[in-house]
Amino acid sequence: MRTRTWQMHIDLFEQDNSTRAEAVLRTDSGTELRHVGVARRHPGDHDVPEIGDELAACRALSGLVHELLDATIADIQANDPSGGDTTVDLN
Repeated sequence: MRTRTWQMHIDLFEQDNSTRAEAVLRTDSGTELRHVGVARRHPGDHDVPEIGDELAACRALSGLVHELLDATIADIQANDPSGGDTTVDLN
């Protein structure tokens, strides 16, 4: 059995009424993907920083998922000797 470890972290930055999250994924082969998500609090809303953190992190992770899928499809296409159409099922 082969075990591999990928590292992922999320940095959160708060300023005024907004939160910015940067999600970074590093694979053991040296690939690095990153995506930023932003959440803004409406001035009339309650000040609950955790909500902004969660939403910004969700947006960053969602974007990272799409970037990882795009990278996977590109890798499949680059290594497909038939040059056929690439369909990836996420389930």
